[in-house]
Amino acid sequence: MPELPEMETYRTLLTQRVLHKTIVSVDIEREKSINVPVGLFKSRVKGRSITGISRRAKHLLFHLDGGDLLLLHLMLGGWMFYGTESEKPDRTAQVVLSFGERNLYFIGLRLGYLHLLDRVGAERKLSGLGPEPLERDFTAQRFSGILAKKRTVLKPTLTDQKTIAGIGNCYSDEICFDAGILPTRSIGTLTDDEFAVLYRSMNRVLNEAIRFGGYMENPLFPGDALTGGFDSRCAVYDRGGEPCVRCGNPLIQNELASRKVFYCTRCQR
Repeated sequence: MPELPEMETYRTLLTQRVLHKTIVSVDIEREKSINVPVGLFKSRVKGRSITGISRRAKHLLFHLDGGDLLLLHLMLGGWMFYGTESEKPDRTAQVVLSFGERNLYFIGLRLGYLHLLDRVGAERKLSGLGPEPLERDFTAQRFSGILAKKRTVLKPTLTDQKTIAGIGNCYSDEICFDAGILPTRSIGTLTDDEFAVLYRSMNRVLNEAIRFGGYMENPLFPGDALTGGFDSRCAVYDRGGEPCVRCGNPLIQNELASRKVFYCTRCQR
C-alpha cells in the first residue's frame, strides 16, 4: 500500500505535469471507485483545471478551479500512470482523467477511491487523522508525548493513522530497524532515550524514502527514474530470511496484529 513517501512522490511528480491543465474528459469504469453518480461526477470535473495538489497522510487532494476537490486514497494495490493510451500499462483503469493527448490513469482501485468533495466535506473526511510526522510543529517532545500515552505494541501504534498519519507496514519496520528497536516492543517498556531515537529515525527514514521516490516500483510515466528508488534501500521490509545488512543474521518475518512484520533479533532490542 502506498504510504507517505509514495504519495509525496506522486504529489511532486504530478504537480510538475498536470498543474493548471484542464481535464477535457472523464471516464469511469467502476462506479464504486467514486462517491457520487457518474453523471454528477463528470459534470463537476470535466472542464475544470487543477490548481494544486496536496497530500494528507496517505491521501492526495486534487484542487479544482471550481472549488471542489478530488480526494484519492489508493489503498492496497492502487497506483497511477500518466501518459498516452499507447503508453498505458496493460492494466484496467477504474477512473481516467484526460488532459488531451495524455491521461491520468487510476489503476487497481478495488479498495481505493477517488471521491469528489467540497472543502468542508474533505476536511470532515480527514478530520480523524493524526498529525503529519514531518511537519515542523511535530516535535520530538510531541511525538514522545503521544506515544507514551499508549498501552499498545510499537508497530501497530506507528501504523495507526489516528495516532500518526502516513506511516504503514513498510516504514514502521524500517523506522524500528533504523532505531535498533524491535517493532514488537510494548510502548510501556520504551525509555525517553528510545523515544528520542525513534523520532530521529522516523524523520531520517521518511525523508530518505521521499528523496529516493518511495518503495513502489510501478513508474508514474515513461522515463520515470524516481518512483520506486527506495525499494532497493529497504533494510528489512519484505526481506524475511535474507541476511541483515548490519550483522548478516537472517531477518525474521512474522505476523503482528494481522500485519507482516520484519526485523533483526540481533540488531534490534
